[in-house]
Amino acid sequence: MSMHVSMQVMILLGCCSLLFSASFATAQNVVSGAKQEAEAAATVAATFTDLDLFNLEWASDPRVSPDGKTIAYTRNSYDIMRDRSTARIWLIDRNGDNHRPLTDRAGRAPRWSPDGQRIVFTAGTPDEGTEVFMHWLADNRTARLTQLPETPGALTWSPDGEQLAMILFTPTAADAMIKMPSAPKGAKWAPNAKLIESLHYRSDGRGFLREGTSHVYVMPADGGTPRQVTSGIFRYVSGLSWSDDGKALFVSANRREDWERQTRDTEIYRVELDTGTFSQLTERYGPDTSPVLSPDGTYLAYTGYDDRAMGYHNSQIHVLNLASGEDRVLTAGLDRGASRPIWSDNSRGVYYAYTEEGADRVVYQSIKADQPSRVVANNVGGLAMTRPYSGGQFHSAAGTTVFTYSTPLRPAELAVAEGKGHRLLTALNEDALAHKQLAQIEAIRFPSSHDDRSVQAWVAKPPGFEAGKRYPLILEIHGGPYAAYGPHWGSEIQLMAAAGYLVLYVNPRGSTSYGDEFANLIQHDYPGDDYYDLISAVDYVIEQGWADAERLFVTGGSGGGILSAWIITRTDRFRAAVAQKPVINWYSMTYTSDMYTSMFPYWFAKPPWEDPMPYLNRSPIQFVDQVNTPTMLLTGEQDWRTPMSESEQFYQALQLNGVKSALVRIPESSHAISARPSNLLRKVKYILAWFARHDSSPQTAGESAEDIKP
Repeated sequence: MSMHVSMQVMILLGCCSLLFSASFATAQNVVSGAKQEAEAAATVAATFTDLDLFNLEWASDPRVSPDGKTIAYTRNSYDIMRDRSTARIWLIDRNGDNHRPLTDRAGRAPRWSPDGQRIVFTAGTPDEGTEVFMHWLADNRTARLTQLPETPGALTWSPDGEQLAMILFTPTAADAMIKMPSAPKGAKWAPNAKLIESLHYRSDGRGFLREGTSHVYVMPADGGTPRQVTSGIFRYVSGLSWSDDGKALFVSANRREDWERQTRDTEIYRVELDTGTFSQLTERYGPDTSPVLSPDGTYLAYTGYDDRAMGYHNSQIHVLNLASGEDRVLTAGLDRGASRPIWSDNSRGVYYAYTEEGADRVVYQSIKADQPSRVVANNVGGLAMTRPYSGGQFHSAAGTTVFTYSTPLRPAELAVAEGKGHRLLTALNEDALAHKQLAQIEAIRFPSSHDDRSVQAWVAKPPGFEAGKRYPLILEIHGGPYAAYGPHWGSEIQLMAAAGYLVLYVNPRGSTSYGDEFANLIQHDYPGDDYYDLISAVDYVIEQGWADAERLFVTGGSGGGILSAWIITRTDRFRAAVAQKPVINWYSMTYTSDMYTSMFPYWFAKPPWEDPMPYLNRSPIQFVDQVNTPTMLLTGEQDWRTPMSESEQFYQALQLNGVKSALVRIPESSHAISARPSNLLRKVKYILAWFARHDSSPQTAGESAEDIKP
């Protein structure tokens, strides 16, 4: 009996022990689960989200004061109420101290006076467009100088600080072909018709163009009426530089009678201010731009290239001796496109920029023959904001070189070059991003399956990325196609990664910053073998164990849009595609785009009426019967670069073919859909929603690599 009772007690105690253990384990699991949920919620809260976009700031257009002690720059951000970017001018000392606004109003493009006592800049006004303003630093006073009918550009001080030069659009009266009778008082007749006789009559982002041209104007720096200096045929004006005596301006322009058909053939001219007479300083077929006079008045630096009707040309820095006429290419040994020349104070060398593997560099080059160049700054860029395109800005004066510093985890900050490195002057985004879990960016290289060429790409790994798990992959393709991604910030990349995707962005053949030969591998062959570079990138990240081979998605804009559409005519590997503002039919594109005069001979050898097959053979519409991938088309309704009709063609063809498809039309948007931040968010949300709709595991952030077939 006692043994029986004892056994019952033991069993009871054992049951209690098991019950306690189970209860404790359950409690632990609840606590652990709650902790994991809290950590997951914290992770979600700490990632880059939609409205974080409006907290971002970026530096641009830095300008060093004549004494090298102070930098003026444009501080940019997004206005959430106006849904536009906004800009203000700030000052900061060279040592990073005394960071302060120039004025309490919006403004951009600050330019120091020669004595460093004033800053001229442009700013928008509520009712009268963009005007010129002057700020006196000693008095901390700002005044508006102009009441202009058009937006001023290229503001440039005269050497004595007494005058300002600028470029203004100057309209001309169009000839009226017909004369309508006057409508009766109170009648509501139809609007007037538009008579178009120009070759260039419409431009993306501007719409239908007015008759007129740009001309050079000068005005007193203390305010007054701008006086027109140039006249006659004077198209595509860019770059202004004063002569050392202040009596003339150097300017780039196209003065050909057939300028509409030879738009790229610009020359450098000297324009006398008192008479308006021209002296032509360059003579070759191709663009000569950005003239800059050396401080001693001896040399003129400028950029240009011989136009060989290639899709891409390396632009070179030239130095012209004004006395002897000797013209020497300063960057003859550089297989990259050089730009933005700035003279050193002693006139012995030139600072310029070029892009190397997606990142800009600032270089100093002596004008003495056979002298090596010296890298002054690396990692210049960070201005694109939406996607990680290359492109930055710099300025140099009085021994100080300042530039926009770029990393994949921050938009452009301001930095000053020091020795072989740099020192950051600003931290504009630490308040917005320092506490965020951002996608970590890893650069990769791999051989193309087409010809084993080395191709560069970057992978954005989603926040909380775990080794050994595979993630759904978005292949994001850049536009251009003659452009480059690089190690820079991209809001769209971060938003996609925050949604749990591995984001892959590639510089396939045709991309710039890898040399002339690499860029022109797609000459008259686009899209083409760049397909293999992109697919090789996808295969590489799958081989690394990062990407789920069964959950692949593809998107891209403009040139990336046509490649997205092209890819799905070649493979069914992708679950869904979003082609943003794509070219779908090169034949129709040639007859509807605002860039139609460049289609041949630059992109095709012959016009379509002479040889239509290359146009069709490079068009996704020609192979629409091979598409099975669910596809979204997304384009601005006012896009004249890759018009809406391109997207409509593909959408309707896909519908006729029974392929799941959608057409997203962005109202009041040009080719630059992301110009308004709400449209940037709208675009990304449509892309992610389309991909989620066609992902069988949209809630899964990552799966074990062991459970997925490679």
